[in-house]
Order: sequence, then C-alpha cells, then structure tokens
Amino acid sequence: MTEFDYGNLAYLGLLGAVLVIWMFIQNRERLGQKLQYLAIWGLIFLGAIAAVGLWGDIRQTVMPSQAVFADEGRVELPRAPDGHYYVSLDINGVPTRFVIDTGATGMVLTQQDAERAGLDAEGLMFHGEASTANGIVRTAPVRLDEVALGPFTDRGVRAYVNGGTMRTSLLGMSYLQRFERLEISGGRLILER
Repeated sequence: MTEFDYGNLAYLGLLGAVLVIWMFIQNRERLGQKLQYLAIWGLIFLGAIAAVGLWGDIRQTVMPSQAVFADEGRVELPRAPDGHYYVSLDINGVPTRFVIDTGATGMVLTQQDAERAGLDAEGLMFHGEASTANGIVRTAPVRLDEVALGPFTDRGVRAYVNGGTMRTSLLGMSYLQRFERLEISGGRLILER
C-alpha cells in the first residue's frame, strides 16, 4: 500500500468511528439492535475490503491470461473484455504488454516501454512517419536485441518507437508473420511455429 492508500484508510476509519459514536449517542435506548446493525455493517465493510484485496486473483480466474504450450509450439491469447487481444512479450528481458493489431505493419513501442527495455530515449531519431487513426505520428526505427514469447526467441527484431502518445505498444504483422499459423477461434487468438 502506498502512503496515499494509508491516508485514505485512516480517513475512512476516522469517519467510521465518528458515525458509530454518533449512532450510539443518538439512540441509547435500543443498544442491542444498534450492536446488531453495527456487526452487519462491519461484516459488509470487511467483505468489501477482502474483495478489493483479492480482485487481482479473482480477475485472473474470471479472465484467463495467455497460455504457452511450449511442447506444442503454440501460444493462445484470450480475447479481452474490450474485444482486443493482448500479449506479453519479453523485450530485452523486460515484460512488455502489447495489443495485437493485424492492421499495423510493424511493431511499435510506446516511449515508456522503449525506455524500460533499455533503449536510449535521448538518442532516438524520430525521422520516420506513420499514418494512424489519429493522424500522422513521428517514429524512430530501432533494433531490439531480443524478443521472447514463451519458447520463441527472436534476435535483432526491427521495431519503431512512437513519438506521440500511446497507451499500449502495438504488435503488428512484421512480428506476427514469424508464426506459421495465426488463427482466431472461439474467442482465442492462436499463434503456432
């Protein structure tokens, strides 16, 4: 938890304590009933805290993540609730999330992902251009030392760093063509080599 979370928790605890004290002072004659209500609200509060704390585990169970079948040379990606397919690749040893974009020609990294992968942000030359749904953006060509997806490792992969703002890096056809089979079936994107 961050300091901000602790501050919010302290504030909520203080607010809850004030409400409980006010409740007892307001109606002292029905103390047993008030204690029952207090116990019920306490259990609801604890349940909400447990749900928030366990949300990451619950989400992984409800929304499966990518599955790698190394012995079969296959990777399966589930369709996300937003309708897109996402994959996590290791770029120079750093896990990086990509959205699959079969309409994109190349692999395009956000500036933040490029920096995390060890690319020198100051030395990038944004002399290329790419046409996107949001218009023309400047790009900087780069070579990635290593790109790994499960058992598949490629070296010297050509990519681009987007000079504009992007939420997620894009995985386009230049990388997807390295697979022998690309199939969408039953809400899953299947990649095989």
